[in-house]
Amino acid sequence: MARTEKRRSGSGKEIQPRPAVRIKDAEVTRQVNALVAPVLAADGIELVLVEYRRESGGRVMRIYIDKPGGITLDDCVSVNRHIGDLLDVSLGDLGPYRLEISSPGADRPLVKAEDFRRFTNERIQIRLNGALDGRKNIKGLLAGSDADGITVDAGGQMLRIGYAQIAMARLVPQIKP
Repeated sequence: MARTEKRRSGSGKEIQPRPAVRIKDAEVTRQVNALVAPVLAADGIELVLVEYRRESGGRVMRIYIDKPGGITLDDCVSVNRHIGDLLDVSLGDLGPYRLEISSPGADRPLVKAEDFRRFTNERIQIRLNGALDGRKNIKGLLAGSDADGITVDAGGQMLRIGYAQIAMARLVPQIKP
């Protein structure tokens, strides 16, 4: 059983306890993915990405969702209520955090191999875990993908990038006249 420590505000009032040993952020996102993806899929909603991190206002869990035809504000509110209760019960030892539900937006994150297949021939921006040809940040056209990685046309230079090398990939929004 995880220990908790009581925190008090400046006025001496007891505030929500937090775990004495914090679960690693990557483990939290893995658990949330496992809990949330099947629930959303049953409602025809895709779980795009889960982020869990410390920000200036405290811990934030940001869940990006999508569905054919796009996500509405009502979808976000409904998912927030439904998933919020599930997470409160399942991750009770997590401590306080703010839950945000959002559409992926025009600069949609690309996370799964299926995302890269789906958005072939779109412009993307990639941040790598380590340098490739002296660069950690690459912008270009997503030329293709397979089970092992992607091919990016970066200004006429074709780069082969394995999925394990990608720290973050996003679509680059195209402004059309």
